[in-house]
Amino acid sequence: MHAPTEVRHLSQTIACPLQRAYAHLCVPEHFCQWASGLASGLEQVDGQWFASTPQGRLRIEFSPANSYGVLDHWVHVAPGHSVYVPLRLLANGDGSELILSLFRQPGMSDQQFEADAQWVQRDLQAARQLLESL
Repeated sequence: MHAPTEVRHLSQTIACPLQRAYAHLCVPEHFCQWASGLASGLEQVDGQWFASTPQGRLRIEFSPANSYGVLDHWVHVAPGHSVYVPLRLLANGDGSELILSLFRQPGMSDQQFEADAQWVQRDLQAARQLLESL
């Protein structure tokens, strides 16, 4: 059993209705439009998604489309080791709230965790700009 780890919940308010925002964000190919770690693109091979990342070619597993706003994904960084990325889209008035829970990875320094949090916040802002332009 693993002890709880530090987590930050990062969010971005988006002036785009939930249904329209989710319809765009739940398509795996669209992650590359705002998630800079996947900016080099995704490719689907035999039903699995792969991304070229700064860490090399990694398999990405996306949650299936659903009616709950769940956009979770798993980044398989090594055999037997995956990074779980909880991502939710919630209704917020006539718009949406995009929330990512960033878990501190084992061995990650304070500076690395802060840098990751800033990177995620930039990506959430990019998602807002994209969705508000649709």
